[in-house]
Amino acid sequence: MGDQQEHLLAGVAAMNGGTLGEKMGIEFLEATPERVVADARHGNTQPFGLLHGGASLVLAETLGSIGAVLHAGEGRIAVGVDSNATHHRAVREGFVTGIATALSLGRTLAAYEVVITDDDDNRVSPHGSRA
Repeated sequence: MGDQQEHLLAGVAAMNGGTLGEKMGIEFLEATPERVVADARHGNTQPFGLLHGGASLVLAETLGSIGAVLHAGEGRIAVGVDSNATHHRAVREGFVTGIATALSLGRTLAAYEVVITDDDDNRVSPHGSRA
């Protein structure tokens, strides 16, 4: 990993400090305006021991928002305006990985597709997010 990406990841981690994302154990692995990748620990469960659907939405919203902030540039902010999800598979243990890929990077709106997979690379939940 290059120095620039390490510096960017440190900045993204600092933005995540004290947030719901940090409480959920989201750890950023890659961050550019075009693509944001993070892992989240298991333990964000509903009463039956499965990954909580809301937890996957938090991961997706966090990834899309970070991508949008990076796209907006220094001194600008971005907030989510839309998020949707479909849950395909239950997760009982391990980590999940979210990958946000930019679909459109406009002047005032950025749209991302977020795919969440389990440790075996099975698709858990695709999301759409706009900021």
